[in-house]
Amino acid sequence: MLILLPPSEGKTAPGRGRALDLDSLALPVLTDARKRVLHALVGLCRDEPEVAVTALGLTAGQAEHVARNAGLESAPTARADRVYTGVLYDALDAATLSPAARRRAATRLAVTSSLFGLVRPGDRIPAYRLSGDAALPDVGPVAGVWRDALGPAVDESLRRGLLVDLRSSMYAAFWRPPAELAPRVATVRVLHEVDGTRKVVSHFNKATKGRIVRALLEDGADPRTPAALADALRDLGWTVEVGERTKKGTQLDVVVSDL
Repeated sequence: MLILLPPSEGKTAPGRGRALDLDSLALPVLTDARKRVLHALVGLCRDEPEVAVTALGLTAGQAEHVARNAGLESAPTARADRVYTGVLYDALDAATLSPAARRRAATRLAVTSSLFGLVRPGDRIPAYRLSGDAALPDVGPVAGVWRDALGPAVDESLRRGLLVDLRSSMYAAFWRPPAELAPRVATVRVLHEVDGTRKVVSHFNKATKGRIVRALLEDGADPRTPAALADALRDLGWTVEVGERTKKGTQLDVVVSDL
């Protein structure tokens, strides 16, 4: 099973640690694309900081992100599961996983990244600021870079397992599963039900996804189909409805009443 997560906009900057080494990251098939995006981002932020503020969708009060990006090649790094923060990652709480769950996370989780394509939880990365809808000089939209590069990396990670796609729409645009993979693709939508009315609530959608990932890692279940994943989630206490399979995969609706 491979679970694709979105990155977090906010990140915890490591206070110390060795500098970024792209060759040390998992999935070396992405190294060339990582170098292109990294060099373009660093060059923009170092040489044209005022232009970078606009290109990165920042405000004047967020100039510290430009300065941090300019120094990414020598900035201290930490494990990706410590750098990414926010609602989903708080609910996942990787630091408190059991040893067995941490071992599963190392091979079953991958975070979609505008800068690195995909990163594993143990990959050492610096804190950076680069949204999925950004475009960089000489590179263009970062989504386009990863659209061309991520397929082989996902294939290498997934093998014959189930792909559980928890990415947000912005990061789903980086790479879309081909139709032949659809029988092994599950997406998850979280619906909050109150008095018979259901709606998606962004904050709790992220939190519930984090809890789901944590529970799957702790439980050790390794479903091979969307239906088997639905059964595993039901066994873990969630209410799950399975949609029709399409050429994009099968959507599972997790219905919650308590937030």
